[in-house]
Amino acid sequence: MKITREIKTAILVIASILLFIWGYSFLKGQNLFNSHKKLFVEYDNVEGLATSAPVTVSGKVIGKVNSIVLNTNGKLLVELQIDDDQFPISKTSVAQIYEPGVIAGKQIAIIPNYKDNNMTSDGDKLLSGIKLGLTDALGQKLEPLQARLDKVLANADALISNINTVLDAQTQANLKTAIAELNKTMSNFSKVSKNVDDILVDNKEKLGSAVANLDKTTQNFAKISSDLDKANLGATVKNLEATLDNVNKIMTNLESGKGTMGKLLKDDAMYTNLSKASKELELLLQDVRLHPTRYVNVSLFGKKEKPYVEQPVQK
Repeated sequence: MKITREIKTAILVIASILLFIWGYSFLKGQNLFNSHKKLFVEYDNVEGLATSAPVTVSGKVIGKVNSIVLNTNGKLLVELQIDDDQFPISKTSVAQIYEPGVIAGKQIAIIPNYKDNNMTSDGDKLLSGIKLGLTDALGQKLEPLQARLDKVLANADALISNINTVLDAQTQANLKTAIAELNKTMSNFSKVSKNVDDILVDNKEKLGSAVANLDKTTQNFAKISSDLDKANLGATVKNLEATLDNVNKIMTNLESGKGTMGKLLKDDAMYTNLSKASKELELLLQDVRLHPTRYVNVSLFGKKEKPYVEQPVQK
């Protein structure tokens, strides 16, 4: 059977169309010759996820994002095309959007729940999840830092405004005067320091002699201390304490009226007797002075002794 040119042309056109369709699908990530399973995930925000983005499990690509559709409720429905039907995915698995790197776009990682034995079928929905990327995490950390920085800048601006308000013309003039006086004081202090240095230089020999004398005095004091230590001051102090104890006992005896001196101090009768004896001795001496012939009788011619006449006692 002879194939006409028209049939050949038709076969070539159909083959070209099929090849074009297969190439277009291949470029979109679809393989017409492989069977795949469709799964759906609903997100509030896809975080820049694009179609044809890889779908991975533990880093292994098992499919791609087929489409992203905005629902009437405002949520985004993402269709996942799973090419690897052999990998078991349970219905409670999580489809998490993540960023594998700074340059790479968003991808979806399926986190399987191996404890769930209820496996998905074509058209089932998975749980959604979003993992912050490096840029997003850095942005979240920078937000409070930016707020604090804004607050610090505001406080610094207010502080500078207050400083400008306080530092008026009069205050600035006072500060300049204070700084000038401080410079003058420092200059005077420098002069005084120089004078002290000159005095020390001029009296260096005297200061050395004074230090030597002080050293000699210290040595003499150490020698005196050594001599005092050798003088057995402890025994001297003990003897002094014993003497003071004896004196204390004597004073105690006098206070208590013991002994002659104690009785003389404390016994009124002895004091009275001594007082009377002293008075009689005084009268006797006075009578001897007034009438010596009563006591001393010298007679050259043998005169008789005059009788003693008692004189009244003078009170």
